[in-house]
Amino acid sequence: MSEDIEASLEDGLSTWRMPGARQEASPLRPDTPVDEPLGDTDEYAHAVADVPAQASPEDDPQVIATAPVPDDVDLGAVLEAILMIAEEPLSEEFLSSVLERPRSQIREQLGRLSAEYTGDGRGFDLRRQAGGWRFFTRADYARYVERFVTDGASARLTKAALETLAVVAYRQPVTRGRISAIRGVNCDGVIRTLLARGLVEECGTDPDSTATLYRTTTLFLEKIGLDSVDQLPELAPFLPDDVTDIEEDEQR
Repeated sequence: MSEDIEASLEDGLSTWRMPGARQEASPLRPDTPVDEPLGDTDEYAHAVADVPAQASPEDDPQVIATAPVPDDVDLGAVLEAILMIAEEPLSEEFLSSVLERPRSQIREQLGRLSAEYTGDGRGFDLRRQAGGWRFFTRADYARYVERFVTDGASARLTKAALETLAVVAYRQPVTRGRISAIRGVNCDGVIRTLLARGLVEECGTDPDSTATLYRTTTLFLEKIGLDSVDQLPELAPFLPDDVTDIEEDEQR
């Protein structure tokens, strides 16, 4: 009987472990932290196993890799598609970087498209204005387009708005106070109109008076058909002879 008891005790002692001791388990994985219990489930390994592998262009033809426009694709058609949805003129540099084609090719294709539209007498035209290229309605059909857009409403600016716009164009960046001083009348209402039309915009504050500064927009350049304000005509031929004296009096 004592032999049976001793054998039983030996079996119990061989399987008994001190509370908190590690359990025997499979060998450690390379990514197993040293303080991780050996018998615990690896939730990270299971989570990673459930995530589908990322498809590559070689595995899935629907995955598109970034690459230049292939030679067998009509570059002119690509440019047409992009310019059709552009909300502002796009520069040759920008189009060249997007399509990863030389700028000379972009310029050549844009010129060819513009000449093609003009030669075919299309109702739209591709022109370079405001530092980039954009589709415009042809001038020959402007009155019909204006009739459709305005639906009988006047789209013309008032004389006061034109005068204020001219001051902003030639003196920008300029404050409302300076505009009012030049015109001799308050210009707050007119500035609000020009802002609403998208012809002028705020461009910071004057460092001395902290008043808001205004300048013309890209839309302004589009409307008058210029690339930049540097192409505005000289004012000298239209100014009175005593304009210098007037400006000196204002500065005093």
